[in-house]
Amino acid sequence: MNIGQHIHILKVPMGPDHYIHPVVIEDPDGLTLVDTGMLGEASFLEEAMTKAGLDLSRLKRILITHQDIDHIGNVTVLADQFPEVEIFVHRDDVAAVTGLEPSIKFTPERISKMPQPMQDTANQFISKLSHLHIARVLEDGDRLPYGGGLEVIHTPGHTPGHISLYFPSQRLVLAADAMRVIDGELVGPAEALTPDMNLAIESLTKLAALPVEQILCYHGGLYSREPQARIAALAGQASE
Repeated sequence: MNIGQHIHILKVPMGPDHYIHPVVIEDPDGLTLVDTGMLGEASFLEEAMTKAGLDLSRLKRILITHQDIDHIGNVTVLADQFPEVEIFVHRDDVAAVTGLEPSIKFTPERISKMPQPMQDTANQFISKLSHLHIARVLEDGDRLPYGGGLEVIHTPGHTPGHISLYFPSQRLVLAADAMRVIDGELVGPAEALTPDMNLAIESLTKLAALPVEQILCYHGGLYSREPQARIAALAGQASE
C-alpha cells in the first residue's frame, strides 16, 4: 500500500496469521527502511519489498523505532549486505541496539527457551550487534527530510527509546508499537510487553496533540477512523 508518492507500507508475515508493517520511504537518493522485521525472516522482508516494486539494492538508511527483536531482527543481515547503509536510532535505545547493554525483553532467559537452531541464530545476531555503526542518534523533535519531511516523536514506555514518526504533509503517524490495531480498533501497546505502561500511555499525549488523519501501527496496520479522537481517548487513560 502507498501513501502519497514516498511512503510504502509493507505487509510482512510473522508467524501464523500475523503480519507486521515495516515502511519504506522512497526518495530520489534511495530508500529508507523503517524497522527490519523479525529475526531470521529477512527473506520475508525482501519478498514484500519486491512485491511493492522496491529494489532492495537502493537501500540507503534504516530508521529503528526501538530495540525489540521483531523491529531490529534483520538489521545485521542488511548491514552486512549493504555496508554503507546508515542506521538511525533514538539515544535511549542505542546501547541495546548495538549490544552494549542487553535487550530489556530479548533476554538470555527467553533465548534459552528457544529450539537450539534458533538459539544459535539469536546468539550470532547478538554477537554482530557490536559491529553496527549508528550514523545518527535521534532525539525527540528531530526533523528529517525523508518522505517529504518527518518529525521524530519520542514515545517511551514500550522501550526507553521508542519513537514514533510523524509526516505533516500526509498527517500520518507511524506509531510503531506505541499503539496497535486489534479487530479494527485502535488500542494501546501490549501490556505484557510494555515495561512501563503508565509512561507508554502518557507518551500518547504527544501524538494526540498532532493533526492526524492516519495511523500506521506495526501490529495491526492502518487506522483512519477519527484517529485524533481515539488517540486522545487512549492518552486520557494516563490520568485515570
